[in-house]
Amino acid sequence: MSKSFIIKRFLLFLAIGLVFGSVLAEIPFMFLPHVTRPPEQITLVIPAGTAQQVADGEQPPSIPANMVFVVGDTLVVKNEDSVQHELGPLFIPPGTSASLPLNVSQKYAFQCSFIPTKVLGLDVTEPLDLGTRLSAILFGGLPMGILLAVFSFVLWPAKKKQTGV
Repeated sequence: MSKSFIIKRFLLFLAIGLVFGSVLAEIPFMFLPHVTRPPEQITLVIPAGTAQQVADGEQPPSIPANMVFVVGDTLVVKNEDSVQHELGPLFIPPGTSASLPLNVSQKYAFQCSFIPTKVLGLDVTEPLDLGTRLSAILFGGLPMGILLAVFSFVLWPAKKKQTGV
């Protein structure tokens, strides 16, 4: 059994582990499309009649109770209702709009006048970048490759060359 054979075998299983780790790391990212996009401007429209729906205890169908953003997004709230509304620091008179830059990664709970619960949750997360993806691949694939390489020597031990006497 030569030293180069051991190194080649180790590198082969290390590569297999990295490929397997990259596949496993990408699966969760496929279910997180909202954090894999670049920052953008998102418009939330308060439709006409919202104040009356809220007074009746109804949730306006076009307004979610919680929203997810990435750092750098800007939330623009457009008021098409006939009364003034507020969202946290924003006061939006009828027929106008106001914007809220979301530059810090955290969970917000803003006082809100256009949903019955009076609180709107905003979840601002860091966008996933190439560095995050590579870290996931290395932290999953590298140990897996090493374990596969070691396990391969347990399952298929390298045979020593026999020399004639």
